[in-house]
Amino acid sequence: MIKLIAGPKGTGKTAKLVDDINAVAATDSNVVCLERGNRLDQLLKPTVRLVNMKEYPIEGFDQVLAFICGICSKDYDLTHIYVDAICKVANNYEPEGLGEFLVKLDAFLKDTPVVATILYSGDINSLPEEARKFA
Repeated sequence: MIKLIAGPKGTGKTAKLVDDINAVAATDSNVVCLERGNRLDQLLKPTVRLVNMKEYPIEGFDQVLAFICGICSKDYDLTHIYVDAICKVANNYEPEGLGEFLVKLDAFLKDTPVVATILYSGDINSLPEEARKFA
């Protein structure tokens, strides 16, 4: 299952994400959060595995998808994946590419218990229809 949180910059998406991550991490969940940089490291519970995507040579939505698939293959008990600012993580700001990424990720996760929450900084109406259905 995928949840897309979209909105213009400065509308509280990251604060909502941090609250959600910490609430889930308070249970017996296995949580991974992907971000470019380390601005969330002091805000998240220590049980959350925070991955700084600057440390990996990832470019594009397909490589982010492959990275997520690798995480899922290693952690059979993974319950939640969070991606803060998907366009920054993928270093790709094309709405069409995001739509394709979400469809592929949804197909990959459909038979798993993993819930993916993705943040998109921008107008939801700028996204293709295939992406808006996840919002």
